[in-house]
Amino acid sequence: MTDNTEYTPPAVWTWNKDSGGQFASINRPIAGPTHDKDLPVGKHPLQLYSLATPNGVKVTLMLEELLEKGHTGAEYDAWLIKIGDGDQFSSGFVDANPNSKIPALVDHSGEAPQRVFESGSILLYLAEKFGAFLPTEGAARSEALSWLFWQMGSAPYLGGGFGHFYAYAPEKFEYPIDRFTMEVKRQLDVLNRHLEGNEYMAGKDYTIADMAIWPWYGGLVRGLLYNAGEFLDVKSYTHVIRWAEQINKRPASKRGRMVNRTWGEPHEQLPERHDASDFETKVQADAGE
Repeated sequence: MTDNTEYTPPAVWTWNKDSGGQFASINRPIAGPTHDKDLPVGKHPLQLYSLATPNGVKVTLMLEELLEKGHTGAEYDAWLIKIGDGDQFSSGFVDANPNSKIPALVDHSGEAPQRVFESGSILLYLAEKFGAFLPTEGAARSEALSWLFWQMGSAPYLGGGFGHFYAYAPEKFEYPIDRFTMEVKRQLDVLNRHLEGNEYMAGKDYTIADMAIWPWYGGLVRGLLYNAGEFLDVKSYTHVIRWAEQINKRPASKRGRMVNRTWGEPHEQLPERHDASDFETKVQADAGE
């Protein structure tokens, strides 16, 4: 469909109608809380408030990888934030993240609780806290951080750009879909060329750069985002597919993508996570034991 209706922006924009689309009910041009509600606090020092969107999966992936590696201090409680219901606008969540976006982490291990928000910042915080999944010096560290920040800058074109206009907008128009399709395919080509000569994003070692990129671009080439695989010809990005499937097989990846998930197959969902045994309990419950 081609948009033939020309829009003339007013001198001063005002919010006088819903933006339309699937998430119109939670879109607004102002910040701050809409209601008073404290965040729950569980038994572990690390408290995660999130949802299993790609940005949320980044952090549960990291926490499960840390536990897999033997860092017992990474045990955590993961509380479900239902963004469709506006949970991110509660007073407690806004205190944890004034930007009202998931995920948000609060670390209670110090003298005072430390809030950490923005998914890339949380990955970096945890990597430095536990000394894992991030090289400590030299070119390898720079490479990992460069790709981490590449993801933070690139994914909005995939999610808020392509994903919105292709999958969620109330009407489909040719110009924005073409514009963001071109950019997403360029990004996939960037990854594909890089991964042709590298096992992981920063070379031979698995790092937080992979954990940041995989939920978005791995999910895209594995057909889990927007049902756009054929449209984007994702099968042509063979090196991205190899990398995505390699990470998908990691035990921590299988657990991490389940946490705070409330859609899909029942066996893939663990809406809240408060102990490592929750995964075993989930398996037993699904088996009817």
